[in-house]
Amino acid sequence: MEKKIIRLKEVDSTNTFLKNLDTYDEDALTIAIADYQTAGRGQGVHTWESEPGKNLLFSMMMCPKWVPLRQQFLLSEAGALAVKDALDSYTDGITLKWPNDVYWYDKKISGTLIETAIDSKGIKRCIFGIGIDVNQTEFHSDAPNPVSLAQILGHEVDREEVLQKVIEAFCRYYELLRRADYMDVSGIYHLSLYRRKGYHWYEDKDGKFEGAFVEVEDDGHLILHDKKGVIRSYAFGEIKFLINSL
Repeated sequence: MEKKIIRLKEVDSTNTFLKNLDTYDEDALTIAIADYQTAGRGQGVHTWESEPGKNLLFSMMMCPKWVPLRQQFLLSEAGALAVKDALDSYTDGITLKWPNDVYWYDKKISGTLIETAIDSKGIKRCIFGIGIDVNQTEFHSDAPNPVSLAQILGHEVDREEVLQKVIEAFCRYYELLRRADYMDVSGIYHLSLYRRKGYHWYEDKDGKFEGAFVEVEDDGHLILHDKKGVIRSYAFGEIKFLINSL
């Protein structure tokens, strides 16, 4: 898969930058990377805290028109797995917190904002905005549990090396999806999940409860069962993971 990398010193958002491109190659993976984002975005109203030149802030744009609309969560799985694979080469303890955050034990090291454009034929374009805490060692936002590679390892890491590892891994997973090897990607994703085993505390609109993982459905819904055996299904934003150690 051809890769086109656009390097930016400063930008409001790499996702917005890619969305506003007048022309792009639909068969290529287009990547925009910035040293600093003035309006880096997370899920919902959240922002991504990052010191200039310290972390990885980039977006990847692709046109996976061949992925069935009802299974578009596979793209989210591929993106999260690519980040995990890259970070696995530096440390253990990396897992995927549903839907696509990347954790080191109980701390968040990476997050992804996915924006998908759909037309009458299905998926038209998909943009992954990825933030990875690489070399920042002090965090000042109200994010509850950030961590960086430098904090884990005790030394700084080459950001370009991490970027190339993510891109290489994503291309592998993307090719699996292109070959319709959906079960391979989904299976690896399930094996990589944070809190995959045992009961843990969660909170939904009805309050706190202990639940155990069942599966993530093709459309991205998280399925848990509580201690009474009741099956619970959640879409993005409908459940909070309660992390006791924080």
